[in-house]
This record gives sequence, structure tokens and C-alpha cells, in this order.
Amino acid sequence: MAPDDAPISPLARPQLLARADAEPDWDVIVIGGGATGLGAALDAASRGYRTLLLEGHDFAKGTSSRSTKLVHGGVRYLEQGRIGLVREALVERFRLLRNAPQWVHPLRFVVPVYSRWDRLKLRVGLGAYSLLAGRYRLGPVRTLSRDQALQALPNIRRAGLLGAITYVDAQFDDAALAVALAQSVFDQGGTALNYMPVIGLQVEAGRVVGVRARDAVTGRERSFSARVVINAAGVWVDAIRRMACADLAPMIAPSQGVHLVVDAHWLPGQEALLVPETEDGRVLFMIPWRGKVLLGTTDTALDDLPMEPQAREAEIDFILRTAASCLARAPRREDVLSVFAGLRPLIAADPSAPRSELSREHVIRVEQETLVTIAGGKWTTYRQMAEEVVDRAARAAGLQAVTCRTAQLPVSVAGPAREAGAEVPLHPRLDLTAAQVRHAVRAQFALHVEDVLARRHRALFLDAAAAIEVAPEVARLMAEELDRDAEWQGAEVAAFTALAAAYRCGAVRR
Repeated sequence: MAPDDAPISPLARPQLLARADAEPDWDVIVIGGGATGLGAALDAASRGYRTLLLEGHDFAKGTSSRSTKLVHGGVRYLEQGRIGLVREALVERFRLLRNAPQWVHPLRFVVPVYSRWDRLKLRVGLGAYSLLAGRYRLGPVRTLSRDQALQALPNIRRAGLLGAITYVDAQFDDAALAVALAQSVFDQGGTALNYMPVIGLQVEAGRVVGVRARDAVTGRERSFSARVVINAAGVWVDAIRRMACADLAPMIAPSQGVHLVVDAHWLPGQEALLVPETEDGRVLFMIPWRGKVLLGTTDTALDDLPMEPQAREAEIDFILRTAASCLARAPRREDVLSVFAGLRPLIAADPSAPRSELSREHVIRVEQETLVTIAGGKWTTYRQMAEEVVDRAARAAGLQAVTCRTAQLPVSVAGPAREAGAEVPLHPRLDLTAAQVRHAVRAQFALHVEDVLARRHRALFLDAAAAIEVAPEVARLMAEELDRDAEWQGAEVAAFTALAAAYRCGAVRR
């Protein structure tokens, strides 16, 4: 059990379940605990609607913890003429910096220049990007000389280098922000439950009136009534829609994005590097992140929707090959500390089109009168998406109209983890402490070793081998908090080790 001087948080699971069971009829039920669902639940709760969010796994288990860690307007969307999408994202970037400064901060990008034509094109394009941001811009676009470019990016390829162009965007920790949004839902009077998958919709006279869910921890089934249900299940929205009507056409054409993580010495300094045009017509980012460097991403069409997508050999080779084209010394497969993949919920307007050409904008559909589905979009615009879907849901349910409050609503901050000896890391290559593990269980909804090592702390994404090595101690600490036995610890370690093996992809050798 937890030590006597550390009482169980009111966010412990028994209290959460009791809170959910105490409400016989909800105004809004949100399905999905990623960025979009959490944003919708926070928006609805902050308007005073009785709000319940149900997530089948952990918060941000899917796409929302596997992003490029950028809050940005989308430079390449400007080239595609999607000015409205860019402008909306730039405004939302500003709001995130203001409302969640603990997790979102400015980041300067350096774009190497190897021809005068590229310098002119980049200067014009990034100048337009900055102009669109208007009063929300984070800094000016600057031109660097060759020497200044080398100072900013010491490991950049020198042959033919003329200089660089710089601009400022923003970076964040996606999983940490997701957990903070879940905490904010409670602060605004709502309820959010992870590990509570929806297994069916309740339909009466062609109208969705509630959901059936199964507690993944105990196996107990529950029914919850609601005036409207928001389907924000990400790439899995079609599965929820078909619970109400089996023959609905799919909304989603999934795409996979892969990222590699390597040591910081491959990109010394605090600036990020942008490769403006790769062989597949995309951009590639090299970003300092939590003491490492993040490389990505890819855009690969998929026909299935695995909960744990895995990188393909060709995707890993593509990222390493692109990095080698612009670095003096480039990482190889054996230098990769972790590789992770995420699925993008792109809108299936034209399933035959290349995934890179499908819209990143979001779509809202109302079906069965009170099933409101939102799909597409990206982390940067999650708040705007939430505002729109809650507006639509309120109209569908006949709820009293209430103005959205989230544009200026600060995101909640949980109290810091404190414990004697908290400064001592549990592993020499990680900054994870015992206090952080206990805090994740007491105040951040963590129920499994994976929750801690993948999302409350980012060990799995930063150094998969180190995460595997520290898993037994994390399981022991969690068992104390959750009153679990040795058998539970062994099962948790085995499950996490099997999961983490895919993040190593055979590349890490120590």
C-alpha cells in the first residue's frame, strides 16, 4: 500500500468510478481520450454540461502521444494553398502557448540553404507564413550567413552551404498535455475514465441515447445514458459509428508516421533543423527533445488500424537516408535509441489519392440524430475542433446554448511529485524517479507500467532499452501504490518488455 504520509489521491480509480456511477443521466458523453476527445470533454464541462469521457485504453495511448511534438501552423500546407488551415493553426498555437506554458514553448527552426533560388523561395514562403501569423507570430524570419548557419547547426553538411533561413514555431510534450487536459476536465466538473472501452451504443427510435462500456480492469459492464454522444475515437471513429449503423461508409483513410530518436550529439544546440523537401515531397524535422533528437516523419498508407503500429524497414531507412543527406555525420541504425509510429486519421475523401495529399482539416458529421463524430485535424487545432464539435452536439441534443470558454482557459497543473530522495534517478540513462512513479499513480491516472514509461514519463520513446531495464522497479513501486502482488508485477514487466521490443527495432546495441 502507499506510505502513510502519502494519502491516495481523489483521482484514484475507485473514486472515479463512483463519481461516474453517481450520475444517472449525462448531457454529453465523449468517446475517446486523445487530443480531440479530451478537448471536447473539457470544452463541454467548462460550459456547465454534465460531461463524461470514456477511453478504452490510456489517455493519449494512440496517435496523440506519437506526434512530432510540434505546435505549428503547417509550413508545407501554405505551399499547398491551405491558407485557412494555416491561419487557424497559427492562432491556436498562440492560445496554447498562453494557456499551457508548462508544456508548450517557442522553438527556433534553421533551414539550410544550398542555392540562391532556394534561399529566395524559402525567404518568400516563410515570410508569408510569418505574415499570416500577424500579431500571433513568435519571432521574425531571419537570414543567416554561412558562418552563422554553422554556428547554429555545427553538424550540418558543409559542402555547398550558402547560409540558412530561420523562423520560430513551437514545441510541446503531447502526452503530458493530454494528461493535463484530463485533469482539467475534473477541475471543470466533468469526469474522465481511462481503461473503459465502449462496447456498444444504446439506440432508441433511431436516436443514440447512451453507451455500454466495460471496465478493462475488473471486467464489469456499465451503461451510461446521455443526451448526445461525441465520437472522438481518432482513427477508430468508424468502428464506433458502425455500432449505430453497420453499413456506414468509412470516414478515415489512415496514414502512418514514423519517428526515430537518437542522442543529442547528432544535433548539438537548441535549434531544430527543417529539411524543406524530401524525396517524397514532404518535409523532415530534426528536433531537440528532452535531451535527445527526434527525427521524422513518414507518410505511409495503411489498410489496417493496429493499436501498436510498427515502423517498416523502408520508413526507417528513409529517415536515416534523409538525415545523412544534410548532416556531416549522420546516425545509423545502431545509433537509434527508440523508434515509434503513429496513425493519422486522414479524411477519406478520395481513398486513391496519396496520403500526403489528403486533408489535415477536420470533419464533423451527425448521424442517428445524436451521434456526433469528429475526425481529422491535428494537435495544434484540438481546441478549435472541440469548440466546433461541442457547438454541434449542443444543437443536436437541444442543450442550452453556452458560449465556449476554452480560448482563454488555462490548462490545469497537477501538484509536483515530492518524496525524500526524489532526486535519485531509477536508471542512469533516465531522469525518472520513484516520486514521479508514485505521482503518476496517485494523481495522473496511471494503472500500468506502460502508462508510466510511455506517457507519464517518456522513457519508452527516448531510450527503449533503458525503459525495459527499469520496468521491474517501476512495477514494484506501482504495486505498492495499487496494492498488487508479485504475480501482477511479473505480468506487467512481461507485457511491457514485449511492447518495448518493437521500439528497439533491432537497432539498439549496448
